[in-house]
Amino acid sequence: MARWLMVVGVVLLLLGAVLHFAPWLLSWFGRLPGDIRYETGRTRVFIPITSMVVVSLVLTLVMNLLSRR
Repeated sequence: MARWLMVVGVVLLLLGAVLHFAPWLLSWFGRLPGDIRYETGRTRVFIPITSMVVVSLVLTLVMNLLSRR
């Protein structure tokens, strides 16, 4: 379990570094068709429905690939 948590931490650290130094790689995220944006005056509402479906599918694929040893 400890090794798994360390691997996840390193992956998250690398992902954070990539997004910090190369934000254009994921500039599409949050702007997909189906993501809801509502802005009026001082109110902003953002509901990333399609983006979260994409994240869910990718994570499901990764977890399935990792669980098949």
